[in-house]
Amino acid sequence: MSSLAVSSGTAYHADTVMTATAINDVIVREAVDEDARIDSFVRSHPAATPFHLSGWTRAVERGCGQRGRFLVAERNGAIVGLLPLSEMRSPLFGKALVSAGFGVGGGVLGEGVRPLAAAARALGYPSIEFRGGPVPDGWSVDDTSYLGFSRPLAGDDAAELLAIPRKQRAEVRKSLATDLEVVTGGRELADEHYRIYAESVRNLGTPVFPKPLFAEFLNRLDSDILTVRAGGRAVASVLSLYFNDAVYPYWGGGTAAARGLRANDRMYFELMAHARARGCTRFDFGRSKTGTGPAAFKKNWGFEGVPLTYGKWSQGAAREINPLNPKYALMVRGWKKLPLPVATLVGPWISRGLG
Repeated sequence: MSSLAVSSGTAYHADTVMTATAINDVIVREAVDEDARIDSFVRSHPAATPFHLSGWTRAVERGCGQRGRFLVAERNGAIVGLLPLSEMRSPLFGKALVSAGFGVGGGVLGEGVRPLAAAARALGYPSIEFRGGPVPDGWSVDDTSYLGFSRPLAGDDAAELLAIPRKQRAEVRKSLATDLEVVTGGRELADEHYRIYAESVRNLGTPVFPKPLFAEFLNRLDSDILTVRAGGRAVASVLSLYFNDAVYPYWGGGTAAARGLRANDRMYFELMAHARARGCTRFDFGRSKTGTGPAAFKKNWGFEGVPLTYGKWSQGAAREINPLNPKYALMVRGWKKLPLPVATLVGPWISRGLG
């Protein structure tokens, strides 16, 4: 195989547009103002995720201020490979290129992993993260930190209940007997959802994402919000994505009252029915860290965890943002004790750089 040929005349910096690189018959370049063409390729590829769509990267760009970039691999003028990138810049967590920013997937889609990776490195960032997809030779591989949870939806509510293991099924039945209101919608539910999500992540010791990020996802992607109310007040809510016949409950949470009301159980069961009515055939419960409570919760629902493979390249120490890292333990404990208004005010400034 021939060596990497880099076009002359352009220095690679994070604020410039890269020129084309080539390996054999695959040419890699940065796509500019080609979102519709990129999305056409994504929607036609069987391994694509919503994190590959241009709308995802644009939402991160507009909602968090982190520049989005798209590298494409082409053969004879047709896109055969894609690498969406977010430039993460944070005074606390450093700089990195992430594919895809704030996503649990979104690594190289299709062909050209070697030239795409080379082109990403040429952009001059000290750390690069690929979430899913092939990992370039010589990069570090992490296939133990995270598990992905996904399974087919059943044909109706009765079959869905039977698909849930017995212990969790009993909790769902109790939630169905509780006097709760379930509503679905879009931007009209955004404020309610954000209030609940902000409280939920504060209780976990995690800073909440900026509110404009959620608005951008609702505007740019096929998505909606499902909220559970008790006595007229929202106690649980989830913002979900829809892509290729699958539902992705992505940002969900509940208030302190939700546990006693079993509102979270009701929320996810109702979302299964809602997604089925929309024509979905698969429920993607997202990722959880191996050995954690959220992973056990998803297993209780009948989802088997599958290891997710992430690739990293860095000059020097790799960027580390895993909240389970012992060095963050004190920060997490302190964040849980913050008054909610303070956490909601300060959190977006921190979280916009996590990616």
